[in-house]
Amino acid sequence: MESFIVEWLSLLGRWVHMITGIAWIGASFYFVWLDNHLRPPIEKADIDKGVGGEIWSVHGGGFYHAQKYTVSPEELPEKLHWFKWEAYTTWITGMFMLALIYWYGAELYLIDPQVADLSKPVAIVMGIATLVVGWIVYDLLCRSSIGQNESLMGVAMFVLLVFAAWGLCQLFSGRGAFIHFGAMLGTIMVANVAMVIIPGQRDLVTAKEEGRVPDPIHGIRGKQRSVHNTYFTLPVLFVMISNHYAMTYGHEYNWLILVGLSLAGALIRVYFVKRHFGKASLLPLLIAAVLIAGVAALTVPTQNIATASTTPADAKAEPIVASFAQVETIIEQRCVSCHAESPEYPGFYSAPLGVSLESSEDIIKHAQRIYQQSVATKAMPIGNLTKMLDEERALIGQWISDGAKAE
Repeated sequence: MESFIVEWLSLLGRWVHMITGIAWIGASFYFVWLDNHLRPPIEKADIDKGVGGEIWSVHGGGFYHAQKYTVSPEELPEKLHWFKWEAYTTWITGMFMLALIYWYGAELYLIDPQVADLSKPVAIVMGIATLVVGWIVYDLLCRSSIGQNESLMGVAMFVLLVFAAWGLCQLFSGRGAFIHFGAMLGTIMVANVAMVIIPGQRDLVTAKEEGRVPDPIHGIRGKQRSVHNTYFTLPVLFVMISNHYAMTYGHEYNWLILVGLSLAGALIRVYFVKRHFGKASLLPLLIAAVLIAGVAALTVPTQNIATASTTPADAKAEPIVASFAQVETIIEQRCVSCHAESPEYPGFYSAPLGVSLESSEDIIKHAQRIYQQSVATKAMPIGNLTKMLDEERALIGQWISDGAKAE
């Protein structure tokens, strides 16, 4: 019953997280687009009122006229909409999923003894510390002299994120490292909203209500953090889907793959933001394409992966002979406790990703997936809970290399 409840909580939590995330990202992308498409107001009356930019648009059969004030209007409207709950709810549901899957199930998804033999409490504390320290370092950089120069800030953030990706991959399983990297970026994004953007907007509103001249610094800081958030978005989205692709998080150089694809995502977003101002250089897209191609090349499986662990240096050594009976025994001992219609391992209510390996037909049907997960990347069994040996991985790899036949 416990695993059934956890699975339903996971489903509902993931669903709500996606819904609120779409709302937040949609609003964020729209306002970045809007800000970059504003034109000087045409009417002198608007200029006199403090309007700094405006744009006309058409959508859904109607015309819209959006205006942005240089600082604030002379009088506040009765109804003022705040864009904050989309961000807050996305982070809350994201933390719920992180706690449910990667902290509650740390021994499954967060800890890998082959990477670092951590206790569950220590691993969880380290995960939480990653989120807190990541925000503190980023915020200090923004408030320092480095933060006044966006080029220097970009370099500093790149160094910080490379160090974070490398460090997390030395502590946690590949999946755990990737998701905490994304959670750190997501925490920075929501903290930008909660700690900088919204307080600045509140001060602008309060200043108007009290008859004070609003401080324009809040608009400057808010714009900086909003721009940073839009560049973080695609890397975070990559991390959200990465757990489906063991070729990334399960690779020997997983931290480098994480950095490369995150940078590619940021560069893609850079290009589209530049497009807001008209024709833009294709250089960011080209660099992103090269990075993605480089990562793809890095993850190409090689035939010797299957046998590297058991092939002696002596070239005269006997080649590995693998029979289906041997493979079937290994799968039954190491995989079926989870990959079954009714898993025996605690924490699983149904077979992960619907992949059951209880029959010969199932094993043959999923042979390539077995190779990718248990041989090429060694991502499975999760955390090597069932202690699959390198020799066993080699046998599976050889069997698949020989044609994955039931004989």
